[in-house]
Amino acid sequence: MLSEQAVPIVRATLPVVGASLGDITDRFYAGMFAARPELLRDLFNRGNQASGDQRRALAGSIAGFAGALLDSPDTRPDVMLSRIAHKHASLGVTSEQYKVVHEHLFAAIVEVLGETVTPEVARAWDEVYWLMANALIALEARLYEETGAAEGGVRRPMEIVERHRETADTVSFALRHSDGRPTEPFRPGQYVSVRVELPDGARQIRQYSLSAAPGLPHWRITVKRVKGDPAGEVSTWLHAHARVGDTVEVSAPFGDLVLPEGDGPLLLASAGIGSTPMLAMLGHLAATGSHRDVTVVHADRSPADHAHREELRTLVDALPQGSLHLWYEEPGDATDARPGGADVTTLDVPPDVTAYLCGPLPFMRQVRGDLLSGGVAAAAVHYEVFGPDLWLGA
Repeated sequence: MLSEQAVPIVRATLPVVGASLGDITDRFYAGMFAARPELLRDLFNRGNQASGDQRRALAGSIAGFAGALLDSPDTRPDVMLSRIAHKHASLGVTSEQYKVVHEHLFAAIVEVLGETVTPEVARAWDEVYWLMANALIALEARLYEETGAAEGGVRRPMEIVERHRETADTVSFALRHSDGRPTEPFRPGQYVSVRVELPDGARQIRQYSLSAAPGLPHWRITVKRVKGDPAGEVSTWLHAHARVGDTVEVSAPFGDLVLPEGDGPLLLASAGIGSTPMLAMLGHLAATGSHRDVTVVHADRSPADHAHREELRTLVDALPQGSLHLWYEEPGDATDARPGGADVTTLDVPPDVTAYLCGPLPFMRQVRGDLLSGGVAAAAVHYEVFGPDLWLGA
């Protein structure tokens, strides 16, 4: 909760700070990476930095958190904080790094806003920052404790024991601990971070959903090769170089978009490689003999581009109350799919459904909007973003 002194100052300056956040985050990252180049080399996603997605996500999270403090002073935006904390823990972010961020972020604020940043304004926004940072530090400490890892020490070597080409640009890898220990349990829908050393010496990290059910002898990830430079540098490296017998660094499982307990109806909607967390959820439901009403929606470019297509159908067929609805932009000869983009308005979706969405942002915005228009509660619609969350915790 903001102090009484800070509330009117933050309220008065939020429009100015918010309007300048793009410039502030640009200066912040430039200054921090100049002083600490190892952070860009070995922690931050260079592709997201090049595209500007990370800057927009940071700006949105700061503005969103400050707005939440003003609009609902007695509550915290825990959904947004939880999502960020899980991402940070999977990367191995430490509490000391929040001090580094603070130093360079506030230097950027002063540089951009100049005399607007009076001592009173600086103290008020310092409160905003540390309220958010300390909440995240506490959440991340709890996550590290739950995984049995020291702060930041979540990665371990894992051996690739299987490699399968799923489509022309998608490969799956089965992983096991190099020392022979069994893989840890995880909640269906969670992801791991994979770190690889690239030709220039950078040790870049990317997050991949666990794409098979818990309880199997190995973990599985499915990696789509992302076109572009440097956006796809880790996926490209894995496609080109990762082979059975090789070792990669993999984090413990994290992520809060997980299958809920209970017997209520579910809607699992995905597009493209967004199907991967849904496969783990469906695998778990099938393995536990679930009789839940499960509606599965998937959209893709074509049958040939749909990774794990036959596996998805097999899993849905194993559910007594499961139904599968496919849409392909180019269906070709497929008789089990409709042409074009997914349209959940054509389905009989129960109003008390719990929905999980994963895929490109335009796809998720469309599906979410259609569900809300159809009477599904906003709190019942959950989503996973592969990359910085540009929905700003919505």
